[in-house]
Amino acid sequence: MSKIPLTLTIIQQNDRVLLGMKKRGFGVGRWNGFGGKVGEGETIETAAWRELSEEAGIRALALKKLGILEFSFVDKPGEKLIVHVFKTSDYSGEPSESEEMRPQWFTVNEIPYEEMWSSDVHWLPLLLADKPFKGSFLFDQNEAVMEKELIDLTNN
Repeated sequence: MSKIPLTLTIIQQNDRVLLGMKKRGFGVGRWNGFGGKVGEGETIETAAWRELSEEAGIRALALKKLGILEFSFVDKPGEKLIVHVFKTSDYSGEPSESEEMRPQWFTVNEIPYEEMWSSDVHWLPLLLADKPFKGSFLFDQNEAVMEKELIDLTNN
């Protein structure tokens, strides 16, 4: 089983959430947080900082790790994506479009779940509520959730 470490960072300021429209590569055409692969010799946290800077043009002043998610796909049985999920409200710079992502603010009530990964509606509310979590999702060939397990770690 190949386990691929990835990062994902969500920016939340009060009732606003910064998401990015993926313009190319894996997840193209979906709103998502900012993140990606962990480079050779990089820590998970360093990769999260770098990806946020590359994709949104901003620098997080602090990162809070709230979750870890495992994503598997029926059409890629030997591969598992291990996503380390971070949140921040403090950053420097102005969000700006990159070759990979187009950032946009949404209110919490207007998050476009129908244009996101089908798993996001399950775990994102926990992150927005500052609740730690872990979970696993199995996607079918149409990238819909077939199986899920999500644990709120607030009281653990």
